[in-house]
Amino acid sequence: MGRFDGKVVLITGAGRGQGRSDAVRFAEEGADIVALDVCHDLDTVPYPLATSADLAETVKEVESRDRRILSFEADTRDYGRLEAVVDETVSEFGRIDIVVANAGICTAAPIWELTQETWKEMIDVNLTGVFNPVRAALPTIMAQGPGGAIVLTSSAAGLNAFPNMGHYTAAKHGVTGLMRSLAVELAPHGIRANSVHPTTVDTPMVQNPAFWALLGAQDAEGAQPGFRSLNALRVPYVEAVDISNAVLYLASEEARYVTGVALPVDAGGAMPYRIPHSA
Repeated sequence: MGRFDGKVVLITGAGRGQGRSDAVRFAEEGADIVALDVCHDLDTVPYPLATSADLAETVKEVESRDRRILSFEADTRDYGRLEAVVDETVSEFGRIDIVVANAGICTAAPIWELTQETWKEMIDVNLTGVFNPVRAALPTIMAQGPGGAIVLTSSAAGLNAFPNMGHYTAAKHGVTGLMRSLAVELAPHGIRANSVHPTTVDTPMVQNPAFWALLGAQDAEGAQPGFRSLNALRVPYVEAVDISNAVLYLASEEARYVTGVALPVDAGGAMPYRIPHSA
């Protein structure tokens, strides 16, 4: 018996990295999965995004856990597309129980160098793209009766400020505020809303030349000291499964009275007086 037997979980950004990890962990615990990813690159993002082949691999991994999965190439900025995804999901699976709004991008520049295009794409993807799948799925979840869970992927930058990432920090703080409003408004319907706040995670979002350069490095090995300096625990980053385990907890009956919580999984990075450690 799994913790999510009979449940249907809609996950955005599920083509690879954190979203794929979430999909696999929910499948291992008995859930059926609805996996969405944009599956093409974006103009302002300096690293490749997930591909159709990546999304197909997520499907393969979920099916290898003997669970059902629907996959969609969908841009979370396109609300009409998300409504269609919800309609098809209900037609196939009959319900949606949990939404994990995980899709996001990460770019960097000082605020005075941010272009209008970079600012807009960040807010559209990392904030509006979190609101849209939740808004599209809520009528279905609410009509099913009491129960359901929303988990939003924010960031350590949704609780603190990071230099050269003002647009990202603003969007992720917005996600945190959205979660708190959802928790208040959905509580009478028995639906819980929480957010998870990772430090750097070992996924393509940070393992790329643009992010290494932000840390003054040219490759993954050279970036290790910079990554490690962000955390109190002596690790450069956490693994995607560490975040997935937190997401599963927040969505599970084990957290049935947990709502409105911003849960850091940040290796102690948010502590203001963490003791520096050598690289």
